[in-house]
Amino acid sequence: MINYVTGGTIKALREKKGYTQKQLGELLLVSDKTVSKWETGKGLPDISLIEPLSTALSVSVAELLSGEYVVNRNRCGNLQKSCLYVCPLCGNVIHAVGNAAICCCGISLPALSAEEAAENHDFAVEQIEYDYYITMDHPMTRDHYISFFAYVTANRAQLVKLYPEQNAEARFPIVGRGGVLYAYCNQHGLISRKIR
Repeated sequence: MINYVTGGTIKALREKKGYTQKQLGELLLVSDKTVSKWETGKGLPDISLIEPLSTALSVSVAELLSGEYVVNRNRCGNLQKSCLYVCPLCGNVIHAVGNAAICCCGISLPALSAEEAAENHDFAVEQIEYDYYITMDHPMTRDHYISFFAYVTANRAQLVKLYPEQNAEARFPIVGRGGVLYAYCNQHGLISRKIR
């Protein structure tokens, strides 16, 4: 990881949990003076304490190290509130139901924000029997290509990974009514289009 836990993060999370420095110290088997040193920037927790500290403060290690706390407001599990993440180094595609603290290749990944399909990145959607057949007139070279198509409904998420020199096309079984189609261009980002 690029970041290490800061005193401000420890203090904010400790206060959010309602712990005193002494109570947090007891959970970690360290003194309240040690916790005070961490919070004032006069010391750092040992690497062996990072996981127990994150557990005591009810956050993930990634959240603890980044200082950004993720609150999943998607309590009902509607997949249409999903977030997609793409690693710029390895191309890994990660799907999460709601916001998450995602790291890949040592990098904290932001959730992708989708733009409506524009003229140069528009989908052609054709219904063939029980499938949507999606095509896009888009370059598929090693430098500029569509990395994946995804189709997300309220209760299902489907993804088709694409590679350079393939055709920019995919088929998705039609499930339920409506949904959102996504395409990810490695140069222009995430593009979406609603299906009604």
